[in-house]
Amino acid sequence: MTYPEALAYISRIGRFGMKLGTERTRAILDRIGSPDLGLTGALIAGTNGKGSTAVCLASILQAAGHVVGFMPKPHLVSYTERIQVNGTPITERDFAQTLEDLRPTLEVIADEMGQPTEFEMLTAMALAYLAPRVDCLVCEVGLGGRLDATNALDLGVAVITNVDLDHQKYLGDTIEKIANEKAAIIKHGNRVITGCEGTALAIVEGYARRAGALLWRLGDEIRLESTSRGWDGHLISIAGPGFEHAGLALPLVGDYQPANAALAVATAHALGDVSDDAVRHGLAQTTWPGRLQMIATRPRVVLDGGHNPAAMTKSGVSLRRLIGSERLVTVFSMLSERDPAALLAALQTLRPDHAVFTEATSAGGHSVPALELASMFGHGAEAVLPPRAAVDRAKELTGPDGNVLVCGSLYLVGEVLALRG
Repeated sequence: MTYPEALAYISRIGRFGMKLGTERTRAILDRIGSPDLGLTGALIAGTNGKGSTAVCLASILQAAGHVVGFMPKPHLVSYTERIQVNGTPITERDFAQTLEDLRPTLEVIADEMGQPTEFEMLTAMALAYLAPRVDCLVCEVGLGGRLDATNALDLGVAVITNVDLDHQKYLGDTIEKIANEKAAIIKHGNRVITGCEGTALAIVEGYARRAGALLWRLGDEIRLESTSRGWDGHLISIAGPGFEHAGLALPLVGDYQPANAALAVATAHALGDVSDDAVRHGLAQTTWPGRLQMIATRPRVVLDGGHNPAAMTKSGVSLRRLIGSERLVTVFSMLSERDPAALLAALQTLRPDHAVFTEATSAGGHSVPALELASMFGHGAEAVLPPRAAVDRAKELTGPDGNVLVCGSLYLVGEVLALRG
């Protein structure tokens, strides 16, 4: 099986196919010897920030001398990004071979329980490949928690970064309902780390109490101080039960990133003894593409994959603090599964001087038509296809001293990031 053949195989029921539940994933893993059962690490859920928290944690654990498996989601450019050892993605050859080895099991499960989804297959592939190679696993939850394929895993530590409205079609239309879905990753005897607040925090506390889990909360057991260094990130100090780290350099940009880093540091300590040097070096070396990532200057071009209203609004506030009143032109695309009115309202909070709407080719026809978005947005909007032309148009509109923000969809962000190559 070649890499293109492997991609065709896992995508044959559609890249956006979805069957919620953990049964098929657990059945696949059990059929191949339950490779996950000996693994320790962290399962990380949340509406926003789970990827940033996960990459910070993986970097800290690697700096501490662990061989770290990392399962981020979704990918930006290549499916290989979803299966990493010490920050290095699986090769295309190994990706194809892992699927080839797994295919007989997948076909038996398909006959007995129905066709596994792309996400279920990728989860099983990651565990089959990583389990023999790593001593610690950092796994980002996909959608929700309770019915996500990754919830077949019990890694010992459960992290819920925060809860906001997103994926309401699947998770429910209130914070309470969504929090219940995400808190359901907590297993008996887990250690739980959370940045949740208000109603969501109360729900996480309830799950942790019923599971007999040790709970550390940001703003309570975990304390954070941070100072912005502009485009260079932040200087932060983090303390918690039995640990304290001052003057840590965090290169990630965005006012919300220190909180994600604090959750990562606390999780590293929950997993075992971690030295100050490992925390300091791990955070300093953290990179996370597509999250307020500056990829060009004159004009400044920034990529941000925040694709729900809360994430877009937070990113917009952070960007405006960085650029002040400088001219801003946005390049925006979104998937049809999301609410255009809510996302466009969030886009308006960025106060763009002009908005260029486009459609991510990699979204496979699942983008909201650019002309429709431009019409809804109103004054100062236009539709330009494809994304490369949209970015060129945005650069022209903002001028050399302005800013271009590519946002709204991780598919768009990944496509524009790939254009640099």
